[in-house]
This record gives sequence, C-alpha cells and structure tokens, in this order.
Amino acid sequence: MFLSYFVDLLNQEWRRAMSTLATFNGVDTSRIAALSNKIQEEPAQGDTLWKAEVIWQNGFRNQIRIRDLPASYADEPEVLGGTNTAPNPVEQLLGALGSCLAIGYTANASVRGIQIEELRIELEGHIDLPVFLGLHEGHAGYSDVAIKVYLKADAPQQTLEELHQQVLKTSPVGQTIEKAIPLHATLVHT
Repeated sequence: MFLSYFVDLLNQEWRRAMSTLATFNGVDTSRIAALSNKIQEEPAQGDTLWKAEVIWQNGFRNQIRIRDLPASYADEPEVLGGTNTAPNPVEQLLGALGSCLAIGYTANASVRGIQIEELRIELEGHIDLPVFLGLHEGHAGYSDVAIKVYLKADAPQQTLEELHQQVLKTSPVGQTIEKAIPLHATLVHT
C-alpha cells in the first residue's frame, strides 16, 4: 500500500514538473498556463473574435485569407463541376475538426505531462447531394461525422479516455458542429 501511494505521489510530482517545462510535445506549456491565468484574472479576455475572408476566383475556386498567413484555397472535385485544385469546403470542415481535435489532444496531454508518441485522426461524414443540388428538401450538411482517434502515449488507458472526453467536450470546432448555432448572413450589393 505504501509503495502504491509512493508511486502515485512520484507520478503526480513528475506530471507537475513536466507541466512547467518550457516545451512538451512541441507545445510551450508556459504560454498555455499564462493564457489560462490571464483569462481567469480577466474573463473578458476569453471572448475572442476570429475572421476569414473568401474571395471568388473562377468557377468553384475560392481564395481563403486568414490573418496575415499565406492564402489557402477551396475548389470542388471534377465530379461536382470543379477543377480539383484544392479541398472542397466540406472536406476542409472535416480537416478543421480533425486539426482542432489534434490541437486539443496535444495541449491537454502536454499540460498533464503525457508524452504523445503518435496521433492520427480519421474523419468521414455523409452528405445528401440531392439536397445540396436543390433536388430534394432536407438538410444539406453532414448527417453524421465518424471520428477515429489513433493515440499512442505514455499514459494508462483510463487517463487517455479522460483526455479523450476532455478534448471532445472543449473542442471549439467540435462544439460548433455539434450544437446548432445561428448564422447571421447579410447580402451587401456592390
């Protein structure tokens, strides 16, 4: 019993020490801690605004501008009338969800002192094309999204399951998809 208590205590101390390292899993955990502390002290700092600008180029090809980063693009596959030069928006939505989850796993594992050895997320979803094409009434978006997370890390299965639930519960993209949110769209004639 004493040995078990001692091992648990050492593990807790090791995780605490690891969470104070400058980087863990390639993440600067001190920046995460500083941001968390700042938001706890000034909750208004947690209300953030994110922006994107999309500029039509030709056909179904669009340029996506975000902050001062290099532009990315969206297109449709040839079977849907595009030129297949970039992922389409629904593929990008899956990519955004997968990336958000990967960031969540990395951040949460890092502050807990869990070393990630491998992380891969596969996502797929079903869309009813006749609704998108205006041939039927119904929901034009994904009817469901299946997510498989392949995670190899230096933690017990129960700890990884707790990490998994925490990531799903706190994913901004996941929560946006899962919960119905209002879209406020305005047409500006130029």
